[in-house]
Amino acid sequence: MANISREEIKKLIKNKFKANITESGAEEMACMLEEEARRISEFAVRNAAREKRSKVTKKDISDYKLKGETDAK
Repeated sequence: MANISREEIKKLIKNKFKANITESGAEEMACMLEEEARRISEFAVRNAAREKRSKVTKKDISDYKLKGETDAK
């Protein structure tokens, strides 16, 4: 089970797209978002460590977005 709230995903879909999503759809999306957050976190922590920092900054996360998923792995 995902830690990201299915209820928040349902609200997001409803508010942004005026659509409904099933429980299983919300669960799947939560799992996918958590997996992507894990990848971003791993990249950001490595990026901070390369710069000899123990804290992840906004720049570390932005660098992931700039490099793209294939380069970030």
